[in-house]
Amino acid sequence: MPIRVKSRPQGVQRTESLRTPSPRHKFGFVAELPDISEEDSFRDVVKKLSVYIADTVVLPSTFEQLRTTAAGDGLRALVDHLGRTCTHPAIVNALLALKWHYGTSVEDKGLMDARANACEIVAWRFLTHLSEREAVDYCLYEIPDPKDVESHSPTDEEEGEVDEHSALLAQALHSSVGSSRRTPHSASTKRNLLLSSISRLTMSMTGDDEDGEGEEEDPTANFTNLNALEIAAIADAKRFLSQAVVQKIITGIWEGSIIFWKDLSVHSEKKPQFYNPNTADPFSRLRVPKYLKSFEVLFFLTFLGLYYGVLVERDPTRITPLEIFLYIWFAAFALDELSEWIDAGSIFYATDIWNVFDMAMIAIGATFVGLRIVGLETHNEEMVNLSFNVLALEALFMVPRVFSILSLSPYWGTLIPCLKEMGKDFIKFMVLVVVIYCGFLTTFSLLGREHLSLHDMVMSLTKIFFGSSFVGFDLIPKMDTLLGPPLMIIFITLSSILLTGSLTGMLSNSFSRVITHAREEYLYVYSVYVLEASTSNRLTHFYPPFNLLAVLIFRPLRLFLPSDNKFRAARILLLKATHLPIVAVIEFYEWLTIGSSKGTQYSGFRGPRQAVIGSPHPAAAKRFAQARLSNNSLRADNNNHLSQLRPPAITAISEGAIAGRRAQQQAADEAVEGRAFGQHEGDVEARIADLTAKIDRLTELVLTLQTQSSTTLGNVGVA
Repeated sequence: MPIRVKSRPQGVQRTESLRTPSPRHKFGFVAELPDISEEDSFRDVVKKLSVYIADTVVLPSTFEQLRTTAAGDGLRALVDHLGRTCTHPAIVNALLALKWHYGTSVEDKGLMDARANACEIVAWRFLTHLSEREAVDYCLYEIPDPKDVESHSPTDEEEGEVDEHSALLAQALHSSVGSSRRTPHSASTKRNLLLSSISRLTMSMTGDDEDGEGEEEDPTANFTNLNALEIAAIADAKRFLSQAVVQKIITGIWEGSIIFWKDLSVHSEKKPQFYNPNTADPFSRLRVPKYLKSFEVLFFLTFLGLYYGVLVERDPTRITPLEIFLYIWFAAFALDELSEWIDAGSIFYATDIWNVFDMAMIAIGATFVGLRIVGLETHNEEMVNLSFNVLALEALFMVPRVFSILSLSPYWGTLIPCLKEMGKDFIKFMVLVVVIYCGFLTTFSLLGREHLSLHDMVMSLTKIFFGSSFVGFDLIPKMDTLLGPPLMIIFITLSSILLTGSLTGMLSNSFSRVITHAREEYLYVYSVYVLEASTSNRLTHFYPPFNLLAVLIFRPLRLFLPSDNKFRAARILLLKATHLPIVAVIEFYEWLTIGSSKGTQYSGFRGPRQAVIGSPHPAAAKRFAQARLSNNSLRADNNNHLSQLRPPAITAISEGAIAGRRAQQQAADEAVEGRAFGQHEGDVEARIADLTAKIDRLTELVLTLQTQSSTTLGNVGVA
């Protein structure tokens, strides 16, 4: 049924010629294009889009089929319609939220995956209708809370509370209806809340709330305060995040061209904006992800130096001053990781493989400290030696962690997802190996129980698996003479040829399969890191080890002092006092590298000038509406003129011209989308040029036939 809206978007008038024709479904009915008004709530936008996507995508289709074949005609019509008529700021947020809903559905997986891909395709193609600054507006627009009329300024709370330190998933939950703002949720609970929100919304494919459910509970309330990029990270929209314009936005956040905190003051509010050094507070540069990562590397280098110093010193009788500094670094590191885990939640925290290294480092460090203190108190020399042996394991994780900065390089960052997936396949394969080896181990242990112990047999079979086949032949005389030789030969053949060869081939196939999408994986991990480091609601972020100082001073005060503006001002004062040298280094670096050009207001983002990010302007819709209105009028005149020519040849050629134009448009879309995947633009441009030449020849032929037909009709009239 048609969906009615109260009003049209600002600046776009309702005309019949402006309306995009609805695509005809292959089964005969027509999918009604959604009429989305700027006054619609996020809930209404999601519901209208879900109705259209469900009516348009009714068969399982791959991503490439939706992108390049006639199966995606309905999506192209939707993109064209939204680009001309829609100025709702949350349109990209709604598409990506639907992508996540369909992608996580377990019912009719093939169809739901097709709908998820359709939402992602529409989201990124919609951005191609915008200028770069307008794309920034839509991507960084945060879904407002309709029930929260008064502006809410976050206060500096203790780490772990939702309103101050929550980012991505956590910050969306503080406005859930019927729940406390300060009630913490586990990451699994957050994910389930978001999934159930869209699930309950799309279960009713009608435009009206007949049951009054909307009056009691808003299913989209859990998405409040999430921007489109954060929803894309939740939804695993890796192709969307790989788009060139999206990556330019993320790179702008990484480099500090786009900031979320203009200054550090009691009444500061989080708001995305372009960085202007003439008006911004220099201490806001502490939140730039690039500088956060740089200081993290410096912190780990110092950590590694203290670690080697303690191992070289190795005093078994007392705790040395160098060891005390190592404990301080351990505590600061653990506190910073705990804060990051609370900020991001376990879903995003586990996305970064280096966080696994961090958890291992914390576990080894805590074990070392416990064994060290207990050994010194009990004067147990063996336990003290064991503590240093445990500390020696720290290098397995700390040294790679120091050089984790290489993962931000496209080359090294592309290899990490490949190694990660190969490791998963290796672990799965080893389960089969262990099962097979347990059977042979039991048999061989019983056959050679008179000459070989269980430990000797385990070591021998392990050597055989790693290529020492001769060990198996040496064991044959020590086992049963009847069953031992054939079984050992079978085991050696199985290990040396079948299992080893299968493992090598499987890992090779895994690498080949993953390397084709490794670029997307790298950009996804990079994007998630940038968003986690920049978009949390925490105003005062203390670098380690200064975070320990903040905890020691302000955590006891919280027991009997209210968290008011004075308390927040004290935290800001401490932050400025401790981080002043760091800010001075950052300012000096920017003065050397950027110089006077850093005063550029829009940081290289092209498009109409807008003062505030996150508030899309209807100028784009007006511009595209006027341009396409003139194109539609011209196309209608041409069609009316050609319709007077009835010969079948002209009809066939006209249809061929239309198909050629469609192929040209498809090639142009692929040219835009291909840049996100690093494809060579020369091949695409050559294809477009070839199609253009063919279309020109068809046009000339149509005009020639038209002239001939006009001449013939004129001669007939004269006769």
